[in-house]
Amino acid sequence: MAASRIVIENCAIATVDAHDTEYASGHVVVAGNRIESVGPGRAPAGLDGVARRIDGTGHLVTPGLVNTHHHFYQWITRGLATDHNLFDWLVALYPVWARIDEPMVRAAARGSLAMMARGGVTTAMDHHYVYPRGTGDLSGAIIGAAAETGVRFTLARGSMDRGRSDGGLPPDFAVETLDGALAATEETVDRHHDSAFDAMTQIAVAPCSPFSVSTELLREGAELARRKGVRLHTHGSETVEEEQFCKERFGMGPTDYFESAGWLGSDVWMAHCVHMNDADIAAFARTGTGVAHCPSSNARLAAGIARVPDMLAAGVPVGLGVDGTASNESGELHTELRNALLINRLGARGEAALNARQALRLGTYGGAQVLGRAGQIGSIEPGKLADLVLWKLDTLAHASIADPVAALVLGAAAPVTLSLVDGRTVVEDGRLTRVDEDEVARSTRVEARRLARIAAES
Repeated sequence: MAASRIVIENCAIATVDAHDTEYASGHVVVAGNRIESVGPGRAPAGLDGVARRIDGTGHLVTPGLVNTHHHFYQWITRGLATDHNLFDWLVALYPVWARIDEPMVRAAARGSLAMMARGGVTTAMDHHYVYPRGTGDLSGAIIGAAAETGVRFTLARGSMDRGRSDGGLPPDFAVETLDGALAATEETVDRHHDSAFDAMTQIAVAPCSPFSVSTELLREGAELARRKGVRLHTHGSETVEEEQFCKERFGMGPTDYFESAGWLGSDVWMAHCVHMNDADIAAFARTGTGVAHCPSSNARLAAGIARVPDMLAAGVPVGLGVDGTASNESGELHTELRNALLINRLGARGEAALNARQALRLGTYGGAQVLGRAGQIGSIEPGKLADLVLWKLDTLAHASIADPVAALVLGAAAPVTLSLVDGRTVVEDGRLTRVDEDEVARSTRVEARRLARIAAES
């Protein structure tokens, strides 16, 4: 039986393929969960099994946005420590985060996912690394929330084994043992990772950062990931304090330290990478190590400006990340398209740093590269998975902007008329179709207040 088809036509299209092919007025045909065709003008006549035909006049179609770094649990601690740098911010918030439990994590994940999906994200990622003892199945709660929302999802199963008594920042009861972290991570991979072409859930191995995990956890975590055939993720080179920490403790900078522990490679991506010198960028390019660029969070925490144009010029895979919503209260990826362009233009390359199409590529195909899924998502090409967004650009906010890609990247947040993930509707006319937004908002408010109360009493 032939797959049912969805036809979108009369719209501008930015395919983000290898040639940056665009159509001022074109069509996309979806068959089942795959893109069947894309091209100029109206869709071919005589298509069988068309379940839905959409007139996209006044719209732009792009690949769905791909988020490459996030911390969902922070949704219920937004708006705290707003004037801190990274280390002071962590010191202020770790005692609160250490009190999370399964209902809190589920509510926070639902809030984070809902906000991203409503704003055009079709592939989400969560780096969850806080596993206080006896607080339930946190990984299962996050994965369940993603399935409920309908987005494609990578859980980077994080870990920390260096608590305050070992020179780390988190309270001791909020960290795991080396063996416990490795065993729990392997169990998560075995239970949830799907390696299929159209997988909706994948798992990565993700010890938190150089200053919260032991070298043994990094090294053995890399060995575990490669034995299981999954990707590796961590924070890297985010602040000058991290660089100083690595030099004082290990006698080398973060990139050299990561390489010594087996943490450079085409199966690795790192968040932030703000403080990278030429040798660091060359090492990432040589090994194919990817970067999750988080411009809003880096600005919020005064971490600095990552050298994204230099990374791209060297051939480093770069995607965009929201980062935790306690350091990016908006919690959606469209902001990162705009801020990546604007913030990088404040660097050495000025107006030549990034343009609107490069920013869109970072948020789509670049993210797919970083997550190891460039063969399946990130561009609009026949045979790829049908993860697409139809952006409305004919309202007051955008109607007079001549270039639709510039309108999307530089303009106000564009309404999402339709978002498809795996060929299925996730957003319609600006509203989520799988979950009740108002109920999600209520549950996040309840759990945020409960966490605040418990933290205050502890």
